[in-house]
Amino acid sequence: MRLRHIEVFHAIYSSGSITAAAQLLHISQPAVSKALAHAEQQLGFALFKREKGKLLPTAEALSLIPEVEQLNRQLHSVKALAQNLQRHDEGLIDLAITPALGFDVIPRAIANFSQHYPKVRFRVQTIHNDEAMRALIEQDCELALLFASPNYPNVSAIGLGDVEIKVLYPANTWNSQPASVGLSELAAQNLIAIWDSGPVGQLLWQQLNQAGVETSSNLQVDTYFVAAKMVAEGLGCCTIDALSATGNSDTRVGTARLEPPLFVPLRALHLTTKPLNQLSQAFLPFVQQALPTL
Repeated sequence: MRLRHIEVFHAIYSSGSITAAAQLLHISQPAVSKALAHAEQQLGFALFKREKGKLLPTAEALSLIPEVEQLNRQLHSVKALAQNLQRHDEGLIDLAITPALGFDVIPRAIANFSQHYPKVRFRVQTIHNDEAMRALIEQDCELALLFASPNYPNVSAIGLGDVEIKVLYPANTWNSQPASVGLSELAAQNLIAIWDSGPVGQLLWQQLNQAGVETSSNLQVDTYFVAAKMVAEGLGCCTIDALSATGNSDTRVGTARLEPPLFVPLRALHLTTKPLNQLSQAFLPFVQQALPTL
């Protein structure tokens, strides 16, 4: 039996007549009769018999009813889910994010998004750039939000905005707490090295090299959270994205802009062969709105 045959069979069984079944299915009576006849022809036995002007199920039809009822419930469930997804009412957004987004941006974006779409579920994991390709290919996530993501093959990137790179320094580093710090001023400080942590560290390293600025460091770490805590203990300065700087604020730490300013792009990645679903597309503007304004 085809799916349409099953729908017609169930409608006739539930309503008791061809006319009522046609009304339930929003099709014509001849269409119902034709579908029933075709189903019985394929099956090789009758599904209904007419007695005193009524259609009554045959013994064979009654044997099919439990399975047909279950299939009909599943069919209605699929239709309802499809309608909900179309309205963005229900579903899952599976995210992998750079840790910096976890301090404020993603919690704020999810909170605002959930006010509009309260039935949408989220799965959020933190990830580093070198893990992104594996996570996407293995479908460990649908969407990866990263700084200055590399150009991976078969991966599409959507620009979300730029995030400024800041300098964190112990509050007693300078006589006054400057609002901006030049690259050359970093040469006189112990700079906590985060070069291997990803695009932010690599971008600053390139700028220092181009400017001919040599820095000294006796500390190397691989996360901005740890670097910020080192600064708070007076162990040196560090360069850090503005999101991590805000998320690790401390009264013992001053925050300054780099001079000239330096920005790192934030991008959303997904497999080119797997376009984003409507929920994820609807969520990205909320991420952009949650980013700090420059």
